Amino acid sequence: MTESQREPVPRNDDGELDTAVAFLRFQRRSLLKKLDGLDDEQVRRVLVGSGTSLLGLVQHSAVGERYWFGYHLLGHHRSVPDPDWNFTMEVSAERTTAEVVADYQRAIAASDAAIQQIADPGALSALPVDGSPKSLRWILAHFTSETARHAGHADILREQVDGVTGR
Repeated sequence: MTESQREPVPRNDDGELDTAVAFLRFQRRSLLKKLDGLDDEQVRRVLVGSGTSLLGLVQHSAVGERYWFGYHLLGHHRSVPDPDWNFTMEVSAERTTAEVVADYQRAIAASDAAIQQIADPGALSALPVDGSPKSLRWILAHFTSETARHAGHADILREQVDGVTGR
């Protein structure tokens, strides 16, 4: 099978934050790239028992971006959880593919702004994670691993849809 979506991993090594953000951006691109060239039915197609679809992974990841960088890192919505934090993989039929992708891109932009605002990998989150604050370093590592995991899921789903592979 040809890897038609192959992209090299980041090569920069200019500093801790720069490198961490480069790898997060790479994983985000890897996830979004799995939708390239597919129609609405294909991105919504459920091929596994969990109900996961390519579009569902993107929707789920948008919520994750807001949760980790907005809620935990910056402390947005301290008193009341955001009702949009529904981590489901099921995408409402009313939401178009373009809307889900645009929402993910907005969530990424907000996360990137939060990372730039804090800028110190050792800075602690505004809100605790399991009872204690975590550093921006930890949040970046955790969320990059989550995004990579979902990009891997997306790679398998994409291969099942039309045989396209590659990160």
